[in-house]
Amino acid sequence: MQALSQFTDEEIADAKFYAAQTPPSDLDPKIEGLVKELIGRVADKWTLLILEVLEEKGELRFTRLAESVHGISQKMLTQTLRQMERDGLITRTVHPVVPPRVEYKLTHLGLSLGAAFCGVWVWAARNLEQVERARGEFDGRVSVAA
Repeated sequence: MQALSQFTDEEIADAKFYAAQTPPSDLDPKIEGLVKELIGRVADKWTLLILEVLEEKGELRFTRLAESVHGISQKMLTQTLRQMERDGLITRTVHPVVPPRVEYKLTHLGLSLGAAFCGVWVWAARNLEQVERARGEFDGRVSVAA
């Protein structure tokens, strides 16, 4: 298994903590709604990539963020950042200079969401070979049947 050195012990502990939790049977519908919204949003690759870049590089200007999130359009970056700001995952700071300088930074909430999804990275590192083997077996069966 590949080393997980890019994650701190605290991030791995947080991921394991969240992964071990079981939602209560009498879940508040508002919590359920938030979870569904966040899964939909975070399942969006751009949100995950922005979380990762900001966690790794800290506060970034819009242009530097765009350069670090390969393949994202300016429109998609703007939309994703606005939604992340609305959800409290990032802060947007506008500096009163000409031209305006805008910087984005993860909030504590954004950092904790990233830690919660750290479990996916841990799982992927531990199970990469099994997933690749299963895909190869499936592709072999499908190509023989076709």
